[in-house]
Amino acid sequence: MSQAIPNEATEKEIQVLNAALDDNRLHEVERMINSLPASEIAFFLESLPKTKRLKVWDLVDSEHSGEILVHLHDEVRNDFIAQMENHELVDATSDLELDDLADIIEDLPKEVTDELLLSMDKNNRELLKRALSYPENSAGGLMNPDVITIRPDVTIDVILRYLRMRGKLPNPLGDLFAVGRDGHYRGRLDVNDLLLKDPNTKVSDILDLKSPAILATTPASEVAQDFEHHDWISAPVVDEQNTLIGRITVDDIVDVIRDESEQTVMRMAGLDEEDDMFAPVLISSKRRAVWLGINLLTALAAAYTIGFFADTLEHVVALAILMPVVASMGGIAGSQTLTLMIRGMATGQVGLGNAKSLLSREFFISIFNSFIWAIVLSVITFLWFKDWDIGLVIAMALTINLIAGAIAGVVVPLILRRLSIDPAIAGGVVLTTVTDIVGYVSFLGLGSAFLVH
Repeated sequence: MSQAIPNEATEKEIQVLNAALDDNRLHEVERMINSLPASEIAFFLESLPKTKRLKVWDLVDSEHSGEILVHLHDEVRNDFIAQMENHELVDATSDLELDDLADIIEDLPKEVTDELLLSMDKNNRELLKRALSYPENSAGGLMNPDVITIRPDVTIDVILRYLRMRGKLPNPLGDLFAVGRDGHYRGRLDVNDLLLKDPNTKVSDILDLKSPAILATTPASEVAQDFEHHDWISAPVVDEQNTLIGRITVDDIVDVIRDESEQTVMRMAGLDEEDDMFAPVLISSKRRAVWLGINLLTALAAAYTIGFFADTLEHVVALAILMPVVASMGGIAGSQTLTLMIRGMATGQVGLGNAKSLLSREFFISIFNSFIWAIVLSVITFLWFKDWDIGLVIAMALTINLIAGAIAGVVVPLILRRLSIDPAIAGGVVLTTVTDIVGYVSFLGLGSAFLVH
């Protein structure tokens, strides 16, 4: 579960909170913390070092602790769970909504889970079991299984009386979903119609029969796209037999979009999106060591390539000075294309169907940019080294590498996805290797051909 996006106000509040903790003004911290919503408290806790976290956690009102646990990232949540007694965990989580409980119940100790299940009635136990049967990043994993259903053969007046009798309504309410006697999804009733139509109107006369339901196995990213395309506030979730089993609301989708953004940014740096910012140094070092090792191998591959042109570098020192320029420009051009591709894949706008058109577009963009920057760089090189031959060599090499970077930026993520490898994780490493090697080979190879006599 994601936290609120930090802004200038929350950054100032974090400073105030840290200052109060440093001065041991715990009453002020307690007042400040407990005046905030659970998501903001979770954000503050993750912004603190571990020792301060535990001190603040002890000041949190126990009635809010369960909801705060839901909003914390897995690693931080598990630290707090390990510090809490079983009876504290039961008290904190027993009043959670079923979808929130489903998010964290597998992280709780077995004794706590057993006690929570025993305290539920049979219906809620079955609903929770159903929610847990689906992967976390699927419609079934996102849904709240506790959903209000209506029958299409009743009037609006009957529905309104039923809702008043319930007393408490889901938040946000969203649309209502109609099912037949077999439990199969029939359509949705717009809340506007519920409030504005004649109370004697039959639900079947105003039911939206065209609005689709979401299959429980649908990936969360596709669910987010459906919400965007249809401007939904809520959507029904069905199983393979078209039985209505839950609903997803727009607040869940905001979490999905934010989580995916975090994942993309963190994975491109080789980091886990659930990393604790203040995790122990040894643990974080081990995690980062893997990607540093992979990067070292790619750097050694590029260095090995340069080794073939040792004689050339000895004769023309200017090539050694200018060599990083070509590789760097190709890398930047490729990363621009790669970022565009990864974003397009995440939103479903990029695939094999339009890959050729994208490749053609990026190719011509690279031609245009290489024409401009090759001229600029060759002039700078001439003014620097007073040698037009070197300027011509670097201009040609830059053109080659910009084109190679653009092509790699399109092709690499498509190949990685075909191999079931996340392009956000591995794309940058592969792209850098390609542009480094192509850049060095083209520049030094052309240098050997035109400058060494």
